[in-house]
This record gives sequence, structure tokens and C-alpha cells, in this order.
Amino acid sequence: MPGYAARAQAVDIARNDQAVLDMAQAFKLGERKQLTQLLPQAKGSLLEPWAAYWELSVRLDQAEKAEIESVLAHYAGSYQEDRLRAEWLLQLGRNREWATFRAQLHLYRMADDRSIQCYALWSDYLTSGTDVAKQLQELWLAQREPDEACADAAQELIKARHMPAQAAWLRARLGMENDRLKVTTQAVAALDSKWVKTVAAIYQSPAKYLNDKLTALRPQTREFVSLALIRLAYLEPQDAAVEVDKLRWRAQLTAEERSWIWGVIGKRAAQKGQDSALSYYQKGRLDQMHEDHVLWALRAALRAGQWAQVEAAFAALPPAMRTEPTWVYWQARAVLAQKPTEAARAQALAALQSIAGIRGFYEQLALEALGQRSTLPPKPLPPTWEEKEVARKNPGLQRALYAIALGLRSEGVREWNYSISLHTKGGMDDRSLLAAAELACHAEVWDRCINTSERSKALVDMEQRFPMPFKAAVLARTQSIGLEPAYVYGLIRQESRFVMDARSGVGASGLMQVMPATAKWTAKKIGMNDFAPAKLADRDTNIAIGTAYLKLVLDSFDGSMPLAAAAYNAGPSRARTWRGASGAPVLEAAIWAENIPFNETRDYVKKVLSNTTLYAAMISGQPQSLKARLGSVGPLDATAQETGLDLP
Repeated sequence: MPGYAARAQAVDIARNDQAVLDMAQAFKLGERKQLTQLLPQAKGSLLEPWAAYWELSVRLDQAEKAEIESVLAHYAGSYQEDRLRAEWLLQLGRNREWATFRAQLHLYRMADDRSIQCYALWSDYLTSGTDVAKQLQELWLAQREPDEACADAAQELIKARHMPAQAAWLRARLGMENDRLKVTTQAVAALDSKWVKTVAAIYQSPAKYLNDKLTALRPQTREFVSLALIRLAYLEPQDAAVEVDKLRWRAQLTAEERSWIWGVIGKRAAQKGQDSALSYYQKGRLDQMHEDHVLWALRAALRAGQWAQVEAAFAALPPAMRTEPTWVYWQARAVLAQKPTEAARAQALAALQSIAGIRGFYEQLALEALGQRSTLPPKPLPPTWEEKEVARKNPGLQRALYAIALGLRSEGVREWNYSISLHTKGGMDDRSLLAAAELACHAEVWDRCINTSERSKALVDMEQRFPMPFKAAVLARTQSIGLEPAYVYGLIRQESRFVMDARSGVGASGLMQVMPATAKWTAKKIGMNDFAPAKLADRDTNIAIGTAYLKLVLDSFDGSMPLAAAAYNAGPSRARTWRGASGAPVLEAAIWAENIPFNETRDYVKKVLSNTTLYAAMISGQPQSLKARLGSVGPLDATAQETGLDLP
């Protein structure tokens, strides 16, 4: 009889799970009726909170307040409750139901949604007349994508003259220089909806707008001219530099507008690796430019070896950015490169000491600048049985692992992250994080194992942070083709976090995130005659194809790990362009990496090399040098013949 009961329970669990999986698909398709029909079948499942969330989320706009509150109360304390409340708060804000919004806001634990934050400020302004203009402007300008909540709130404050119109123009500038037309039109519409057509025309053809003889006679010409010059700078910085220097624009634009435009021109020139970038920056004032312009001024100064200008750009950064390890490192290097006084030298060394360690790329470089190498910290005491039990019984972590096991990785990852974060009751301390990481490691959910362990501050468990699954397969393959296993592990850790079925938005798949076309080309190169794209899901095939391609890329770039990493991420043709044409300077690889124009690839190269150094320390048991692996990067030697030109 007990056996029958157990089998019956297993059947119920299986039915519940299938109902949840069917609901997940229905939610993606927005099938309201199907979700409602399936909900009773999901009752009793470990993932029931997800089922309830999906079912109510798709009809939230039609649900009664009492029903919403009932579901929130039933699943109190869960990620799903907080996520559903966030969606309700957004709906309440859109509908201007401020009394209910305020009543629900203090129950929202995540509190990290900028749209909700904008609605909250707007509510404060409406109900108590609080001066929220500065906070609202900061939130609005920090968003890269269009946002209804912040834009609507800003529009009301601007019309009431409680926020300067300049906030909307700044937002419009940022949209134009980042090639986001909707951001610009939304910002301008907050001032006057009739101007949207003008902005769209400027976006399509800035030169035509600037050369129109009637431009000077139109309203708000100065601001529109700024947008046109910014758009022109995005498309071709040299043309914008000629245009902005014309007498009619120099006379019409304010000093702040000209500085901002020169900042955009300098930034775009720096991103293109043009030597003229610094000269453009010198035509404006750094303190009147956006922080992103200043960062590229600093990078351009590094590329040119102009250490005094590195210091000047560092001084113009916002105070919070000046504490980031990246800029602490380069500012200290700038001081040390200029024959400093003993006091200045001591201060620079102290700055390096403040960030030195193994936690990241610049932390490791700071360590080496102080004469040390990357070594492994002592392993902390393992989690106790009691600590592991707390993690194992955490309902959010249980649901997350169960969801991932069922193939609902996105849902599982979100719930896991929520469960270990500060949004939950007090968050987790270092010991709790190590226990949670061990739970994920034991389940071979390597991405959550790594990310969770990385959150601990004082306690560092390198085996959790830098696991080596599939070790036999990786070592055998790398040894057979002459590739450093630490480099492969460093790359896989960044590419997929060892998630076997990882798939990117552009179609790269598997451990080493190989594109199907690249895999087909590589398979042919190495004589893998039975290759088919579906085989990329196979661990050993993915490793064989990925390592073979990485070796081909590395050889084509003369063994340069930074160049090969950039090529693996962004493509060999881009990496060849970024190394510079004949006559370009040979750069310290850290400077070269910092000047990569793509944010993703810049971050990728630094993390892969940092990972590689630490994996090498783990594999060898010896201190390692990141700087030695970086080397230098410059154009191909004039006498050398470039290889690998057919690399996909």
C-alpha cells in the first residue's frame, strides 16, 4: 500500500509539473483563457506560485483589487508576490490611482524598478508638494531606453515649472548620441508634441537640417541645432567637428552646448580609435560634458600616453565614479608615470593598495603594480550541516532549482537571485551565501554556484567561484591541440557559466557559445565530417569545436590572448580593426582593452583574462601574472603575413 501511495503521488507531481510547463508556454503567448483553465491542475506543485503569478499577470488590467490583494497575501514572502506587486504598482501609476499606489508601495521589497521609483516621486509631488525634481531628473537621465513613467512625471513638473526644461533637452541629447530616436522624441514631446516631427527629420538627415537656410528662423533653433550636431557626430565625428566650428553655430550655441557637442565628437572619435579625439576634447570643457564623454576622454588620453590628461579627466568624473577600481588604478598609474613627489607617490601607492586583490581585472593589476602576483586565498571553513539545512529548506531556492531542473531556467534564475539578495529579509551573510552556493554546486547549477559565491565579501571560496566541471574532457582536448586549459576555462566561465544548454540571443549555443556557421566552418577545418548543428548541444562536441576555433583564432593573432578573446566575442575582423593599421601605436594590452568601443567586448576581454589568471593559479598551485598574459597589442608587423583572414 505505501508503494501504491508513493506512485500515485509521483503521478500527481508529474501532472502538476506538466500543467506548470504548459502554463509557462501559454504565458509567453499571452493565452489568458488557457492559463485560467490550467491553473487548477497546477495546485499543489512546488511551482504553484509561478502558475498563480502567470495566470493573474496576463489579466491584471481586468482583475478586481480584492482578488489581487488575495493572491498577494496567499503567496506572501515569495518572489512571485513581489513581482506581481511591481506590475500592479506600474498599472496603478499608469492609471493615476495614487491612493492604492501609495498603500502598496511600502510592501514592495525589490524597490529597484526605476519606473516605479518615478511614479513614487510623482505621487509624493502630487500629494504633499515635495520637491522631487532633482531625484526625478537623475532617474530619467539614467535610463537608456524610453520610459513612460519618468517621462510623464517629468512632463508634468516641467509644465508646472518645478523642473527645468533643460532636463528634457539633456534627455533628448542622450537619446540622439546613443542612437535611440524614441528616447529623443519622447523627451521633446514632454515640451511640445509638435516638435517630434522636427526631431525625426534631424535624425534622418542632420546635415540637411543644418544647411537649411530657414533653420535660424525656426523656434528652439539652438536646441535643435545641438541635436543635429550630436546626430552628425554619431554618424561622422570629423564632419561634425567642421560644422560646429562654423561661425554661425559658434555665435548661436552656448558654451555648455558647444562643450557637450565636442564631448560627443571626442567620444565618437575615441571609439573609432582616431588620434584626433583628444584635440576635440580640448575645444570644450570637461566639467560641462556628460560623464560618458569624460570616460572616453580618459581612455583617449591613455591611448595617447598623455598621463596629465588622464589625471584631468579623472578629476572631472563624478565623485562616485572616482572610487571605481578601473579609474583608481589608472589615476594612480598616471601619477606614478610623471615623476611624482614622494608624497604624491605614496598617495598613488596607497590608492593601488586600496583596490589590490584578486576580485577583478584592475584589482589584479593593482596587485602586480605593487610587486605581487595573483595567489589563491585560504579556503574558508565549509558550511556546517545547520547552514546547509537552512539553504536547502529555503523555499525560494527550492523553487529555483526545481524550475531550472524542469527547463524553466529564466524563472529559476530570477527566483534564485531574489532569494539570496538584500530584497529578502535582511539578505544573506557570507556564511549563508557559501551554503547557498554549495547547494547550487551540488546540483551542478554552475552559474548560480558562481554568482552566489561571488557575493560573499570577507569569505572567498575559489572552488565555488571558479569551478572546473568536465575537467577530464577539457584537459584532454586542450592538451591534444596545445591550448592552455586555464584560458579555455576562463572563456567558458564568461561565455556560459558552464550551462550546457545556454543559448544567446544571436544563436550561439552550448558551453563555448559557438555560432552554427562558425561551428560548421571549424568542423570542416578539423576534419569532423559527421558534424551537424544539433550536435553543438553535446558537451564533448561543443568543447571540441569551441577549443579548435579558439586555437585557430589565437594562432592567427600571434598568440595574443586579449586579441583572441576580442575576436571570439566580437569577430576576428573587428579585432583586426581594433589592433590598428600600420603606424598605429603599440599599446599596453590593458590600455588597448580599455579602448575597445563595444561595452560588452571590453568587459568580456578583461573578465576572460582575469579568469584565466586565477584558473592558472588553481591548476598550477603557483602565483600567476595577469600582466604577462596581457602583453602588448599593436598593428601587425609590416614584414609579417597576416593569417586567418578567412576566420568567420
